[in-house]
Amino acid sequence: MSRLAIPALAMALTLALPALAATPINETRALSPTGEVEIENLKGRIEVRVWDRAEVKIEGSLGEGVERLAIEGGRDKLAVRVKYPRRSGMNGNNSEPTQLLLTVPRRASLDIDSVSADIDVQGTAADKLSADAVSGDVLVIGAPRKAEINTVSGDQQLTINTRDASVDTVSGDVALRGRFDGEVEFNSVSGNVTITNNRENPVRKLSGSSVSGDLTLSTSLASGGEIEVDTLSGDLRLSLPRNVSATVTGESFSGDLRVEGAQVQRPKHGPGSSVSHRYGTGDGRIAVESFSGSASVILE
Repeated sequence: MSRLAIPALAMALTLALPALAATPINETRALSPTGEVEIENLKGRIEVRVWDRAEVKIEGSLGEGVERLAIEGGRDKLAVRVKYPRRSGMNGNNSEPTQLLLTVPRRASLDIDSVSADIDVQGTAADKLSADAVSGDVLVIGAPRKAEINTVSGDQQLTINTRDASVDTVSGDVALRGRFDGEVEFNSVSGNVTITNNRENPVRKLSGSSVSGDLTLSTSLASGGEIEVDTLSGDLRLSLPRNVSATVTGESFSGDLRVEGAQVQRPKHGPGSSVSHRYGTGDGRIAVESFSGSASVILE
């Protein structure tokens, strides 16, 4: 072997050590078909898939420097937590990422927490799904009865059929689509929020706000339903079906205000604009408000 090859081989082996040091995970625990699973992992990845067995399969690998995987609880509630040494701090900076893959009963409720770990949940029909991440991204495809998703800078890609949904972000973008026939609530600081509801399932209540993030919303509205959205400097676009029945009010300080089919009122002196208009018999209530961002209500 040449002298040049020896250092190269040594470097390759050194780079491979963290992967070789990862500890495989292969555990199974019994769980009621409608039980609850709590999952915590600071960094790496959390994947959840479903099956029709009354048990939880836990696979993946513990990163080098992780203290241990703690599995606690019984048939009604199971907790799976990646434990980091105290010296590693909140972000587990002295440890390698941990990869978790859990296969859970289809209807089991899920409570998932991460810092920088990405979260990927597919197939769930849980009574409740809760997912929280700081910088990790969140992907959900499923039909939980109730969903609560929170991120700070991580993006959210959500395709869900649910009754009630709540999504919150600081700077991450949110794309929420599916069927929602109950209440949908959202909040954003600078992240953009896009919500697309299947119009065959009119929402009963849609509410939320943004500081500088743009809001793009498309939904139908149930009889007597309510939509209330506002933004500071972000742009707001609300799209509704042409047969919507609701009374619409809108206000803006310095942004452009538009409500299809309505005459916007502007004072002779000073800033500001407002509008009030009725679609159909006015069964529902729609309120849009902006400070400097544009706000528009479109019929499609």
